[in-house]
Amino acid sequence: MSIYFHLRAVPPPALRNSATWLERLFGDGWDTVRHGLDRHHEEVLDKRYLDQELLYAGGASPHRAGERPQAQVVLGGRPVFHPDRYKPPFLVLTAGQAHRVARFLTMVDFDALWVLSRDELLPRYGGVTAEPDTRGIFAAAHRELTEFYTQTAECGDAVVKWLPT
Repeated sequence: MSIYFHLRAVPPPALRNSATWLERLFGDGWDTVRHGLDRHHEEVLDKRYLDQELLYAGGASPHRAGERPQAQVVLGGRPVFHPDRYKPPFLVLTAGQAHRVARFLTMVDFDALWVLSRDELLPRYGGVTAEPDTRGIFAAAHRELTEFYTQTAECGDAVVKWLPT
């Protein structure tokens, strides 16, 4: 099973509401799909992606926030269910939603997010003594997500997310 969560930007006209097409977007057929997209941006989060989502939820349940941009950074989006019910659904953010997420990420104070979630995150990563390293890892992922969403919003693209298994 993959421990990486993939996010890919897709121009809205190229986006298909088909699990088969979306799977090709993330699979071996990516080069074929990419050829028709003209550009390519992606972000890959490692096994900490659920904890990264917790960071944006501010220590609260990540799924409670609904349509707010901070709830859409990592796991948010409209599900497109995979035909194999044992595989996770794809998650799709419209270009407008991706733009709102980009705006949120560029405006939010990472230190404030960290303060709200550190007590829950630190025990999972070695406790208080490991805080500088742990905080650095989450800060780097925050910068990468901010860059991904900012570039995506500038291009007017949608975002498709998936945890390939």
